[in-house]
Amino acid sequence: MAMTDPLGDMLTRIRNAQMRKMNKVSTPASKLRQNVLEVLAAEGYIRGYTSVAHDVSGRSEFEIELKYFDGEPVIRTIERVSKPGRRVYASVKNLPRVANGLGVSILSTPKGVMADHEAREQNVGGEVLCRIF
Repeated sequence: MAMTDPLGDMLTRIRNAQMRKMNKVSTPASKLRQNVLEVLAAEGYIRGYTSVAHDVSGRSEFEIELKYFDGEPVIRTIERVSKPGRRVYASVKNLPRVANGLGVSILSTPKGVMADHEAREQNVGGEVLCRIF
């Protein structure tokens, strides 16, 4: 069966793994997921990720190392904003601030996938993929 929202699936896997206090979680690999994981790692929400080829068919997966501080997950909330049924776009003037600037919105822009503060610096808007705090 085809998956309709691969990015939403990855975010849910991360959320569920953190509720279970797991150190690592795996998710199927794709370019969009890789770009979002790079932003999460750069912003300090995850320790990192590695690409692993597990399947017999040669499909690769990402193994995500989750980050905790004093036994609590670093990511308090992680939610999908733009969904397959309802896309959400924002211009550079209307980019959403998460928790008064403490959180991060991840955007897909013509210049690539980036955090909201980076999009403001480069003066570019795009599709708001998810929100993390």
